[in-house]
Amino acid sequence: MPLTIRVATIEDLSGLSDLCFRSKAVWGYDEEFMEACRRELSFEPRELELTSIGVAERDGKPIGVAQVNIINDEANLMKLFVEPGALHRGAGKALLVWATDVAKKLGATRLTIDADPDAAPFYRKMGAYDVGQAPSGSVPGRMLPKLAMNL
Repeated sequence: MPLTIRVATIEDLSGLSDLCFRSKAVWGYDEEFMEACRRELSFEPRELELTSIGVAERDGKPIGVAQVNIINDEANLMKLFVEPGALHRGAGKALLVWATDVAKKLGATRLTIDADPDAAPFYRKMGAYDVGQAPSGSVPGRMLPKLAMNL
């Protein structure tokens, strides 16, 4: 079952939003917290034009998604989520490699990541380093590890 990564289509967005929600929930957050995050975990059609969205698939089934936004020479990893049942099988690493490749091709020299605290160790293992903290886009007052990777 080889893993492939393709560009997302408008037809994918609802299912990918649900995938992000399921993936975030794996960290054991309560229902109130998860609902607060729903908007930030969702995709809007206009994002297909404004950002790069990659879908990881196995046997034609989406098992992960990554989203990158480029501004000048800096890329931001907006989302990287893997289906809970597909964790620890290479999809996250493949999506991060895809994201860095896209960012480099579009002229970025650095990728920043506002990471979930539980996901930060994965990014550090992949070569990211801490550059500070960033406010959560979903929960006022919550701070997230801000990481970066040189490209």
